[in-house]
Amino acid sequence: MKRGFFIIMSAQFFSSLADNALFVAAVQLLRSSKAPEWQQAALVPMFALFYVILAPFVGAFADSMPKGRVMLVSNFIKVGGCLLMLFGTHPLMAYAIVGLGAAAYSPAKYGILTELLPASQLVKANGWIEGLTIASIILGVLLGGQLVGSVLSPMLLSFDFPLIDTGIDSAPEAAISVLIFVYLVAAWFNTHIPLTGVEMRPMPRRIGSLLPDFWTCNLRLWSDRLGQISLAATTLIWGVAGNLRFIVLAWAAAALGYSVTQASALQGVVAIGMAVGAVVASLRMRLEDGPRVITLGIGMGLLIIMLIVITNVWVAAPFLILLGALGGFLVVPMNALLQHRGHNLMGAGRSIAVQNFNEQACILALGAAYSLSTGLGLPTFAAITAFGLVIAGFMWLIRRWHRRNCVVYRAEVEHLLEIARNDKLEG
Repeated sequence: MKRGFFIIMSAQFFSSLADNALFVAAVQLLRSSKAPEWQQAALVPMFALFYVILAPFVGAFADSMPKGRVMLVSNFIKVGGCLLMLFGTHPLMAYAIVGLGAAAYSPAKYGILTELLPASQLVKANGWIEGLTIASIILGVLLGGQLVGSVLSPMLLSFDFPLIDTGIDSAPEAAISVLIFVYLVAAWFNTHIPLTGVEMRPMPRRIGSLLPDFWTCNLRLWSDRLGQISLAATTLIWGVAGNLRFIVLAWAAAALGYSVTQASALQGVVAIGMAVGAVVASLRMRLEDGPRVITLGIGMGLLIIMLIVITNVWVAAPFLILLGALGGFLVVPMNALLQHRGHNLMGAGRSIAVQNFNEQACILALGAAYSLSTGLGLPTFAAITAFGLVIAGFMWLIRRWHRRNCVVYRAEVEHLLEIARNDKLEG
């Protein structure tokens, strides 16, 4: 791997570390203000909101300038969201601004991989980036839990700046203040990302023209026999992963009586499983193997339902590792195949923007449905059961869809897989 790749990994690690720690701090901020549970669940779809709204524009924005610069701007937007949260803006609104920064960050983060590396290294690179991102999730949720916990928060609140009244007087606010500095570390790494030499595509003078262009790119990827399957599968996988962040917190509170600090450790356990699954997939799976792992997605949905019968943490820990491992093993080859098809069809930035739009729309839809169900009084265990059934059902439909493609369009599907295999060998 090139040196620039590891600088990108470092920037991604610290930015993702802060993102995940901030989620825990935001949940605790809402709980400490006695906000209803539906507002806590709504943090997930609010983070996804700008991914969906700005999807037609962020891909073109990422392709219009060096992607390191895009990532730098995005981290400063995240800092702005943290400051809004500290200055009294409702946590849901401020967290949406952080999501705005993440929406702009993602096309650059993934798009630069296809500019910097050959196709033969994409699966390996995805294994690295997903594994490191998952490591940052593990450490992020643990960091967030400890920053709002009873050990570190008194120490943070004891800091006193002469002649300055910071207005920070609660554990979540102190945690958010620390996380601003983590985002700034990520921004420092962004300034050292090398130029790839890829020609930039300038933003059009009429921004509105991006809407039909984005719609065309979306249709192009959904019309591709491999693109549609990999896009559908990764969309659902990330929809599950995004909402598991809160579902694990809600389940741990209902089944184990855990606080946010204690439950954040279980979030880390899921992420450990995802890291293991991602690493194994990067070592054992090839670019053209992606569609073969779809069946594992049905198992993910069924495993989520089984959470409701677990009331012992020693059973829960290995179970959550297995759940995470299935997700990690699924997403790496499917994500690499999707990136490869998208890069060939429309360019890296636009392809990732289309992918983000669909994935975040799924996170938003699933999160909004879960938040609505809890707001209407549906018990936590019933909401988790419904969530798992939806996931297993849709994965079953995707598997049938791919099998139909293989029967009806066998020659075309095999030709596309052969292209992917040859591109990998040539890279």
